[in-house]
Amino acid sequence: MFTSPSKFASVGLVVKLVSNPPNPWASTHVEWLEEPPTAELHVYEEPAKSILSENDSPDVGFRWSVNPYRGCFHACAYCYARPSHQYLGFGAGTDFERKLVVKTNAPELLRAAFGKPSWRGELIAFSGDTDCYQPLEASYELTRRCLEICAEFRNPVSVITKSAVIRRDVDLLARLAREARIRVTLSIPFARDEVARSIEPGASSPARRFDTLRLLSEAGVPTGVAIAPIIPGLNDPDIPEILERAYQAGARRAFMILVRLPGEVLPVFRERINAELPPERVRKIEHAIEELRGGSGRMNDSRFGARFRGQGERWRAIEALFELHRHRLGYESGLEAHMEDASAPTTFQRPTRQLGLF
Repeated sequence: MFTSPSKFASVGLVVKLVSNPPNPWASTHVEWLEEPPTAELHVYEEPAKSILSENDSPDVGFRWSVNPYRGCFHACAYCYARPSHQYLGFGAGTDFERKLVVKTNAPELLRAAFGKPSWRGELIAFSGDTDCYQPLEASYELTRRCLEICAEFRNPVSVITKSAVIRRDVDLLARLAREARIRVTLSIPFARDEVARSIEPGASSPARRFDTLRLLSEAGVPTGVAIAPIIPGLNDPDIPEILERAYQAGARRAFMILVRLPGEVLPVFRERINAELPPERVRKIEHAIEELRGGSGRMNDSRFGARFRGQGERWRAIEALFELHRHRLGYESGLEAHMEDASAPTTFQRPTRQLGLF
């Protein structure tokens, strides 16, 4: 069954709606996931034209990323990637969360890219857009197959995720740590499971994310924590506890970024916090975001160099709180160190063919 041609013709995509998509909550996968979803899920399979996305943003510490999935089941109310779904003819709200596109040929495209003489083995970021370990990965295994290719070619890798599904690949990630270079970051913006469930309902609970950090660290995988995003008036008091628990779990890098609310994301975010929080708490959060964005009713700043950071006394207080506990615990500065990873000498090596003797 195919979607209406008008749906995707404008962007040149050919996608197939899967009438009976794989169930990631089947017994073979459920140990990595949370409760089954209540909303109907639509899965579309796409033979992608390319898999390496090039980034030229000056305030992002990587040039290349791999995103095997479009849309994200985690349904984070603040997700900056929501507007990208509109290029498919979908909406940035519930469509982004429940109409998911799977790039079924991602591993083959990555192998082909590595085989080109022009590829120099630069660091590849997994989840530069949507989470590469969202629940569908438990069934499709596209991220794992791509990482297997990275291990084969010893290509440097960076992974960021909110999902405990990554626990399945601890053996592969440990191999990459030994033979190439890898950094895994768990995004944990909330200390309390119940708060996280209200704002990012499809993601693994913070408790499971901390435990996943421990599992990866004990396997020899270099790990870090991202308090991403900071939502002032909601989770800035969580900073000390998150840093403490992540450090105890083995994380040695940490960074934070301020919530980004571009046009299509803001109404989703507002609807969610109004549904989940008391009115006085909502007003406190909105006023705090406006304050950190310079006042005048603004809740977003898209300028490079400003979009990840706030301004004013309140933001400086948040930065001071973060830096105090980062230094106390002995973390490296995550964003700066991440950029160093991207510019470090490559470990990339094309496998040599073994010729038989006759």
